[in-house]
Amino acid sequence: MHHPTPEQLSSPGSRTEAIAAARALAHNGHFLELLSRRVALRTSSQEDPTGPAMTSYLRDEMTPYLQALGFRCELHPNPLQGAGPLLLAERSESDSDFTVLSYGHADVIRGQDDRWRPGLSPWTLQREGERVYGRGTADNKGQHSINFEALRSVLAIRGRLGFNLKLILETGEETGSPGLAAFCEQHRERLAADLFLASDGPRIRPDQVTLYGGSRGVINFDLRIDARDGAHHSGNWGGLISNPGIRLAHAIAAICDARGSIKLNAWRPNSLTPQIREALHAIEIDAGEQGPRIEPDWGEPGLSPAERVYAWNSFEVLAFQTGNPAAPVNAIPGQAHAHCQLRFVVGTDMHQVVSDLRKHLVESGFSDVQVLDPVKPPMAATRLDPLDPWCLFAVASVEQTLGKKPGVLPNLGGSLPNEVFADILGLPTIWVPHSYAACNQHAPNEHMLMPIIEEGLAVMAGLFWDLGDPAQPKP
Repeated sequence: MHHPTPEQLSSPGSRTEAIAAARALAHNGHFLELLSRRVALRTSSQEDPTGPAMTSYLRDEMTPYLQALGFRCELHPNPLQGAGPLLLAERSESDSDFTVLSYGHADVIRGQDDRWRPGLSPWTLQREGERVYGRGTADNKGQHSINFEALRSVLAIRGRLGFNLKLILETGEETGSPGLAAFCEQHRERLAADLFLASDGPRIRPDQVTLYGGSRGVINFDLRIDARDGAHHSGNWGGLISNPGIRLAHAIAAICDARGSIKLNAWRPNSLTPQIREALHAIEIDAGEQGPRIEPDWGEPGLSPAERVYAWNSFEVLAFQTGNPAAPVNAIPGQAHAHCQLRFVVGTDMHQVVSDLRKHLVESGFSDVQVLDPVKPPMAATRLDPLDPWCLFAVASVEQTLGKKPGVLPNLGGSLPNEVFADILGLPTIWVPHSYAACNQHAPNEHMLMPIIEEGLAVMAGLFWDLGDPAQPKP
């Protein structure tokens, strides 16, 4: 596909023209054609973190595309052995002293090809009505493609951005972003900027543009009981030897109660301030018609749904096994195993999560439960005050574009490597998601919604326009 060079870009126009040009990309086939090509590259970092598809996405797909927009592109090996490459792209304007850093990830989770609905494939873009199916549409190829196309629309109308732009594209976010922090440490001076602006995650509701300034942290760990070698006849030994499945179930019940409320004091955050409660007061979560319904009696009592997911910690059991569920026998198993997770907000010390749990289990009478060290490093929690000047700047831009205010969150409920940008690089971070909670992210039938694609293109074109407008005062 041909992309205009900077010399071919037209003369300066208006903000309205740039937004209209961006919106048109959702309907003239251009955006879907571009996204189709990117979805077809099987960049599953869970299956092949350093495979040829990773390099091809960065070198053959994104580099020529970004070079046509005036970027200088460099492909870098990952500082961590066995992890995928990174692309660093820079676009500079000699008369600009304001710089934005952006980000995206080229990798996706495994395709799960055999679990998609008949007629759909994870590696073939397919539109059905308002839905656009394909692995990576929502996470994250579709989202960073929206941003770059909005940027291209601004360049086509104004002929310049009015600011400098730096971009990191990584290939390992779905496996915990290995090497990203080290890469940013190595290139700290080169990555210096005034603002971080990127897109990932879901909106609060499909019809509400959302801004958030950070993300909950996450740590995954295993609980295990090894009571004895082998299984023993439940008739001969029932009532005489402990059942690891029962023991582990009660150990989990010591961590949280029957409605999922966390019992460990160390895991109960102290960061739900009046300011955060006020910011979340009007937030109503809705995943759309296909999403699950919120259960009012699940989670921490006394909190609103928004407070539970954006301002509190949640403990989850992701997998639990004892014996052989596929072929049970009349025997007391010797082992039980659970894979668990804690999503946490600012105010929780992620370095103490495992040690606090070990102490709690011993004190609760479960010294036989092992808490294994996490296999992959945790992601830290970050947060930006909804009243931060940069957040207010973005809110005003969105409101000017759409005629309505966006929803604003201090942080996303999910987890992202935002600490790299907020803590290591010291930047205010603004995220503008272009997906929604029922997008089947990380599952079969992943998709984007056409109305969100169009609105995302418009919103980002407006934001990029305002960032480069000298008449707009910047924080």
